[in-house]
Amino acid sequence: MVEPADRSSTAGQRLGAPESFGVSTLEPGLRPPAQPPGRQVSMRVQMLDDTQEVFQISQRSPGKVLFDLVCAHLNLVEGDYFGLEYQDQRKMTVWLDLLKPTLKQIRRPKNTILRFVVKFFPPDHTQLMEELTRYLFALQIKRDLACGRLICNDTSAALMVSHIIQSEIGDFDETQSWQHLLHNKYLPDQDAIRDEIIDCHREHVGQTPAESDYQLLEIARRLEMYGVRLHPAKDREGTKLSLAVANSGVLVFQGNTKINSFNWSKIRKLSFKRKRFLIKLRADPTQNAHHDTLEFAMASRDCCKVFWKICVEYHAFFRLFEEPKPKPKPILFTRGSSFRFSGRTQKQIIDYVKDSEPKKVPFERKHSKILSNSSISPQSASTRSHVPKEVIPGSEKSSLGGPHVAVNGNGSVNGQRMGRTGVLGAEQSAEIQPLSPLTSPLLTEAGYVRNDEEDEARRKKFPTDKAYFIAKELLTTERTYLNDLQVITESFHSAVGKDEAFPDSVKSLISANYDPVYKFHQGFLKETEQRLAQWSGRSNAHIKGDYQRIGDVLLKNIQGLRQLTIHLQKHSECLVELERACRSSRKVETLCRDFEQQRVCYLPLNIFLLRPLHRLLHYKLILERLCKHYPPTHDDFRDCRAALADISEMVLQLQGIMMKMENFQKLIELKKDLTGVEDLISPGREFIRLGCLSKLSGKGLQQRMFFLFSDCLVYTSRGMTPSNQFKVHGQLPLYGMTLEMPYHLFILTCLLPAVSSCTSEMEHWVEDIRMAIDLAEQSSSLNNDLLSTSLSDNKDGGGEQESEDELGGSRSSLERQGHRGNTTVHVCWHRNTSVSMVDFSIAVENQLSGNLLRKFKNSNGWQKLWVVFTNFSLFFYKSHQDDYPLASLPLLGYSVTVPSESENIHKDYVFKLHFKSHVYYFRSESEYTFERWLYCIIYLNYFNRTFCE
Repeated sequence: MVEPADRSSTAGQRLGAPESFGVSTLEPGLRPPAQPPGRQVSMRVQMLDDTQEVFQISQRSPGKVLFDLVCAHLNLVEGDYFGLEYQDQRKMTVWLDLLKPTLKQIRRPKNTILRFVVKFFPPDHTQLMEELTRYLFALQIKRDLACGRLICNDTSAALMVSHIIQSEIGDFDETQSWQHLLHNKYLPDQDAIRDEIIDCHREHVGQTPAESDYQLLEIARRLEMYGVRLHPAKDREGTKLSLAVANSGVLVFQGNTKINSFNWSKIRKLSFKRKRFLIKLRADPTQNAHHDTLEFAMASRDCCKVFWKICVEYHAFFRLFEEPKPKPKPILFTRGSSFRFSGRTQKQIIDYVKDSEPKKVPFERKHSKILSNSSISPQSASTRSHVPKEVIPGSEKSSLGGPHVAVNGNGSVNGQRMGRTGVLGAEQSAEIQPLSPLTSPLLTEAGYVRNDEEDEARRKKFPTDKAYFIAKELLTTERTYLNDLQVITESFHSAVGKDEAFPDSVKSLISANYDPVYKFHQGFLKETEQRLAQWSGRSNAHIKGDYQRIGDVLLKNIQGLRQLTIHLQKHSECLVELERACRSSRKVETLCRDFEQQRVCYLPLNIFLLRPLHRLLHYKLILERLCKHYPPTHDDFRDCRAALADISEMVLQLQGIMMKMENFQKLIELKKDLTGVEDLISPGREFIRLGCLSKLSGKGLQQRMFFLFSDCLVYTSRGMTPSNQFKVHGQLPLYGMTLEMPYHLFILTCLLPAVSSCTSEMEHWVEDIRMAIDLAEQSSSLNNDLLSTSLSDNKDGGGEQESEDELGGSRSSLERQGHRGNTTVHVCWHRNTSVSMVDFSIAVENQLSGNLLRKFKNSNGWQKLWVVFTNFSLFFYKSHQDDYPLASLPLLGYSVTVPSESENIHKDYVFKLHFKSHVYYFRSESEYTFERWLYCIIYLNYFNRTFCE
């Protein structure tokens, strides 16, 4: 039992737990097991809130008894996620073995303090069913941040700390918040980002402690270092690495950067021999028949064994359905370790909590001044709170924190947050005209005007369930996706099919690997349309059975989609072969360029080739939202969870191919925008960032476009070619480069001073350049000479003069289609901003399409349009059946707000886009779609800071 001496109240009383033992986490429904007779020994345990508790156990008790006493003391039902760790006599941190006697593991209990900490980190925190469990996880995140174990960028760190402060002191008060930060240390370098923490805290008004815990875990779980415990090792070449284990498998880190991962499904056996840790992989039948064995050297045999044990436990906890049974003891000889996982698996925990529905016990948070009523279920919290997803770039190095979305706890729009976004608008961007304004003849007031009364009556007929609108988003984006596939399978095939110059091998390769995908998704779309028609009551088919669900349709089709994996893996080959054909034949290059000028090809051709892999990410995100929305008892939850598991496995399997394709595609597009550059597409070269900076020279500040790659930095000016390409003026190899930073100015190797438009832009550039310099120092094998012979002898400034006519003439709209004026490079040039590869990855995940109503400028009428948000732009159609967009609006630099009272927009679900004097109002059909449009647009502009504070 708990030793009460020298304490005014126990931790259980502090948390509001009853005096009973509660529920044992290892034997559901029973009290903690009876202790064997013998002398009682005191064991000290440090809790996650830094309090210490003393427990009395028998000297012959196994570790399970002590662990169950701790969980029962906290009244913790989901205790299997946690463990007790301590330092043994070798000063190594190890886990308490629940099957072995405690005193055989801890020789000197009086001098040992065990720590109750999180042991197993699930990939999705919505799997934690109890508020107390989430609170303890939040305390673990708080501890990892404070000790520097959870490494992330300043934005993510500030946002997480602001949620911690919100849960501890409540709503923002400037004096109280400053004092609280001064007296509490949440980060090792907290003072450097104190202002950013305060700004984030200001936005959490009305957020309860339970919601703050939820938001904190949502951000943390997407970080690369979430739940990672590094174990030092070396590879066969002696390179210093670190090994870690996660729910997905074994990870390999170099420093704090993940460089490799081995999924459980690919691992055949884990073992160790002396100081060598061995990972034996399953044979890949498509490559070779032999088994690969990876070898890592660790400091000692004990280090190997400690890591091997935690790998065994992670695999059993996340992959098995039930606790593995012990092997029978051998009669004569023993072979190998007798260690096995003891405790419930994650599936057993979830099933137990769903079946038993234990009573929720109110508890008091140690550091919080707010009383939590513990009445918020995981489902309600997930329904009312949303945090943007972390994006891991192609290099898997950077983990960016997301903004707090402008939707507060009760589901309404946070006008204060939106107003702040509006203040951080694009007033300081370059003075330009919109690249593609909404002035198409088909988008004027002569078009169809929406009747408001008719629209309101129609809206009331829609189901109010959030799941319906999530399913409707699946339908609308699937329509857009099928149209994009049709560009490749029909339009492009028709354009090049009859031309003999186009290689038959490339035609056949594209047709063989895109046509089956297109035909499959035609059936998928038809099923989705039928289900949504039944759900919304526009069909009599709903009389025949249960129709208010989408998980069964998703599960069936995702399982069918898995059969097309071999075609999806070939898409990278299609992209490479198409580019090779363009390089080898001027006629093929002209054919592709001419096709890109057609209105049906509203994006660069190569982006359409990437669409099938990107679509897998969208299915995953939609299923994650459905699983968060549904309670575990819902009929559709099981199908959605199964479909999510299948699609997550596909995404993981194809992730490497997708990252390589994205980088290759970006290099292809940049080659089209640059002139005077050779061999831009080289093995190993990665695109990092492009943007507009002012180059300081003897002639003053001159606007230049900079392109940062993993091995060099290229700067250009707008050329006078008919296609408005950028002329390369100089190239700086990054190997051996140094970086200096005066205010709004950074100097590379003391030769090229560059001035950014604002502080945030400078920080982005400096951070990326430093990362690129580090990469270049690690590998200097690339050919750094990109300049053409005619340009390499050109001195800096000799050919850089630009006339006002040249700059003015470059502002072309979509009507002047000698070259697409709305490419990302040209938008960045006009709006004096930059985008990185991370921004492109974020834009891929935040694509959206659906119906919106656009307000006319000179009247109160509204026009219904089909709108597609992709590639940083809005594309406008009259309906989803149109073959090509009528107009487009690039959103880099635009701000999004909710109209104020003075604007007299007396309608629900209206948002405003504005850039300088250009203002557009759009109206959505429901609260969910309104939030989704805001989410995607705000999220894009949050990470791509095109504005200055």
